[in-house]
Amino acid sequence: MQPIVSKLTVLFEDPFWIGLYEIEDENVYSVCKIMFGAELKDCEVYDLILKSWHKFRFYQSKNDLSISEKRINPKRRQRMINKQLNAKAIGTKAQQALKLQHEQNKSSRKVNKRENKKAEEVRKFNLKQEKRKDKHRGH
Repeated sequence: MQPIVSKLTVLFEDPFWIGLYEIEDENVYSVCKIMFGAELKDCEVYDLILKSWHKFRFYQSKNDLSISEKRINPKRRQRMINKQLNAKAIGTKAQQALKLQHEQNKSSRKVNKRENKKAEEVRKFNLKQEKRKDKHRGH
């Protein structure tokens, strides 16, 4: 049984202070982004963690710790290492998890917007049909 690891990292992203609250429990990793504001005091952080912890919205992801046993050619391995070193990293594990959450929210918003747009088009079409019928009837 692994211990539960909880970590709060406070960062300054212009113009506000933010907190990344991470919880690691066995193979589940959860992260939450907390906005503090322009001014930050230790007592505010402490009170927020103690009193408002239940309001935090955590995003959960499972750790992929599967290691492949397949042997890789040394030259290919070296090319892969160089490619990873030259690539620009997104950031910490928490930032990557938040980025993934943002992408999922974005895709769900697109689906909702598309459904709303179709419903609106159907409503407008039905309204036009009603108008045509009213004109056809006369007086």
